[in-house]
Amino acid sequence: MSRIVAVAPDTRPVMHAAFTAAVGDAGAALGDLDAAEALIWADPFAAGLYPELIAAAPAVQWVQLPYAGVEPFADYLDARLTWTCAKGVYAEPVAEWVMAALLMGLRDFHLFAAADSWCAESGRNLLRARITVLGGGGITRSLIRLLAPWGCEVTVVRRSGEPVEAAARTLALADAHEAVTGADAVVVALALTDETRHVVDAALLESMGPQCWLVNAARGGHVDHTALGAALRAQTIAGAVLDVTDPEPLPDSSELWRLPNCVITPHIGNTREMGLPLIANRVSENVRRWLAGEDLLGLVDVSLGY
Repeated sequence: MSRIVAVAPDTRPVMHAAFTAAVGDAGAALGDLDAAEALIWADPFAAGLYPELIAAAPAVQWVQLPYAGVEPFADYLDARLTWTCAKGVYAEPVAEWVMAALLMGLRDFHLFAAADSWCAESGRNLLRARITVLGGGGITRSLIRLLAPWGCEVTVVRRSGEPVEAAARTLALADAHEAVTGADAVVVALALTDETRHVVDAALLESMGPQCWLVNAARGGHVDHTALGAALRAQTIAGAVLDVTDPEPLPDSSELWRLPNCVITPHIGNTREMGLPLIANRVSENVRRWLAGEDLLGLVDVSLGY
C-alpha cells in the first residue's frame, strides 16, 4: 500500500497545486491529514496554522517546508519529526542577484541611474576584488563559482570554520571582524538564528571600512538597520544593496529609502515565478527519496534551528 502524503494548507492555491502535482509525479498517494505520514507545507506565510494542522495529523513523521529559512517555524520544530526545507534550492538565482548587486555597487550604477545629466566618471572593478561572504551554504558555493572568472579573493565566514572549497580562506563566525577588514564587499548569506541576528552591527560596519559595500541576500534581521543608516550617512562604508529588510516590506518612513548610497530591491533574489518550479522539483525529489528510504535533501537541524 502506498504511503500517504498530505499537502497543506490550501491558502496559496498556485503553490498547493504545484506541490500536489509534484507529490503525484514522485509516485506517492495524496491523502488527508488524518491518514498522512508526510506533510508538504504549501504556504510559507501561514506558519501560524501549523499547530492546528499538525494536531489533525497524528501519523506524520516528516514535514517539508517551502523556504530555505525556517525561522517562521522555529517555535514548532519538534525533534520527534524529520524536517526538511529548501536549503540550496534557490542558491543559483540568489547568487545571480548578488553578482548584479556587486557590479552595480562597485561600478556606481546607483549614482548614474539617479542622474539627470552627464556626471563625473567613477567606479571600481569587480575583477580581483576582495569579497567576504558571511555564510557557507548553497548561495555561497554558487556565488564562488560565479565569481571565479573575475579572479576575486573570497573569504568565507561560517559557524564551524570548516573550509569551503575554492574559498581563499574560511574563518569562524567569531573572527568576522578580521574577515571583513579590507574587503571590497561583504555579502550576507547566513541562516537567521539568535546567534546571527544583527551580526552586522555598528562595530562590524566600522571594521568593513569606507571602500566596502554591504550586500544582504539573506534576512533583514542580520543587519542592525539603525547602525546601517548611521554608517551610510557617515560614509563609514561605501554603500549597501539590500534585497531583504527588517521589517519587510520596509516602511516608506525608513531613512534607508532616502540615502543615495543605499539600494533596496523588493526581495527579488528569488521571485515566486523563478522559485516555484525549483521548490516543486525539490518536493518531488524528496518524496521519491522518502518512498525509497533514501536520505532526504535539505535536512533541518532542530537543535540549531536551520
